[in-house]
Amino acid sequence: MRAIVHHEFGDPAQVLGVEEVPLPEPGPREVRLRVLLSPIHNHDLWTIRGTYGYKPELPARAGTEAVGIVDALGDDVEGIELGQRVATGGTFGAWAECVIAKAGALVPVPDGIPDEVAAQLVAMPFSAISLVEFLDLHDGDVIVQNAANGAVGRLVAQIGASRGIRVIGIVRRQTDVGALAEAGIPDVVATDDPTWRDRVLELAGDRPIVAAVDSVGGTASGDLLDLLGEGGTLVSFGAMASERMELSSGDLIFKQAVVKGFWGSKVSAAMSAETRRVLFAELFHLIGSGRLTLPVDSVHSIDDVRAAVEASSRAGRVGKVLLRP
Repeated sequence: MRAIVHHEFGDPAQVLGVEEVPLPEPGPREVRLRVLLSPIHNHDLWTIRGTYGYKPELPARAGTEAVGIVDALGDDVEGIELGQRVATGGTFGAWAECVIAKAGALVPVPDGIPDEVAAQLVAMPFSAISLVEFLDLHDGDVIVQNAANGAVGRLVAQIGASRGIRVIGIVRRQTDVGALAEAGIPDVVATDDPTWRDRVLELAGDRPIVAAVDSVGGTASGDLLDLLGEGGTLVSFGAMASERMELSSGDLIFKQAVVKGFWGSKVSAAMSAETRRVLFAELFHLIGSGRLTLPVDSVHSIDDVRAAVEASSRAGRVGKVLLRP
């Protein structure tokens, strides 16, 4: 079969290529999927650069999420059938014609969900809904998040709204505020307005901001901490601008704030099967009702992978870039 491979860590647009590799056979409690579509995530690109929490041995495959058709079953597989369409996340090597996945981690995809949506169902939407669960939020709570125009930011806003949680988003430019409003996501403030902090507190009203989600790092982390109410929680979700968080010790001490890290893979692995089932059912309901949207920027052949990763890195992109074997 054909798969995307890299022999060194570096710029994905330079080191990735398509090669012929042996067709894998599933082991016990594993299945083989014929991949239909696979998204490009930031963590995939960081892994290829060698800068992520997981560093594979070289030469290495790439990609971690896909929608596919089950075409081979290993021993001791129950509840999964040949020909079934399923989604998988956290399955390394998904940028290929076929991939081996653990049967217990597969998500059967309802007929009404298109491949383009199913391909990106697990990593970002499930991370977003897991993050809301992780924060132990309730109806009427107010939270704030930066990078609100990113994929997870949009999803957290939509999931939060469906649960009665007020999500105040922070972006860099006023034009992003308008774009999110057109997408049905209100309560967004741009930092190019010098009064943006006052605007955030105005949107919160008389309710304290109980949690803040930081995907940027650097001084942006301190800005979120400054906005938190007493006893609030600051969660580090990403580090788009800096690997360091610049925080005021005074804010930490006098607010009695808590700072936590969130890694979706670890949170998902520790989650009970019943909780996973309930959360995926909620996602399917939100997608089916149109309250949760998963736009696609473009679809590329795996032969066009270098152009695909460049498209995925383009500023202002809305929606995922997908690879088709």
